[in-house]
Amino acid sequence: MLSIKNLKKEYGTHVILDIPQLQFESGLFWLKGNNGSGKSTLLKIISGIIPFDGEVNIDAVDLRKHPTDYRRLVNYVEAEPLYPPFLTGQDLVSFFISTRMANKEEVDELVQKFNIHSFIKNPIGTYSSGMVKKLSLVLAFIGRPKYILLDEPLVTIDKESVPILYELVKLYFGRGVNFVFTSHQAFELEGIVVKEMEVKDHKVWEL
Repeated sequence: MLSIKNLKKEYGTHVILDIPQLQFESGLFWLKGNNGSGKSTLLKIISGIIPFDGEVNIDAVDLRKHPTDYRRLVNYVEAEPLYPPFLTGQDLVSFFISTRMANKEEVDELVQKFNIHSFIKNPIGTYSSGMVKKLSLVLAFIGRPKYILLDEPLVTIDKESVPILYELVKLYFGRGVNFVFTSHQAFELEGIVVKEMEVKDHKVWEL
């Protein structure tokens, strides 16, 4: 279970999030809200990449106290990912295999599914936005995370990749992986209940 307590995030004097308590148990959670409501900020906090006040833990693994162990439990994809342009996609994939202690054969299968093998050895600075997004989605499924966080996963990917993404979400969900995602586009998975939540007035409300 992903548990949040007394979470507060401010930029200067502007409050972005103020969440006394929030829990994500098992399932797929769709965060909805207007632009600027704090959806992406919440995902970044849960992923452990920006500072915050409060507590965040997964199955009693505290983000502050055990950051390395915690981050192995969470994979995160930004809406518009940015990676060092001088690295290749293969560099990042190899790094994730090492840090996530992943099975290389499974990762090779992900690379084939998203059809990035033709450019994975090229510098990321030569990629289009769609190519970068597909690389980021491959990285999202590497390892054995408890939660996968997807910020606008349907943005910039080609229509051929959408059913592949849905297939992987269903496959990993069947393995016990939970998902928290944002999307301005319909995100429907046959046979799976998607729990909708709204980020509004600095808090998260169940719909």
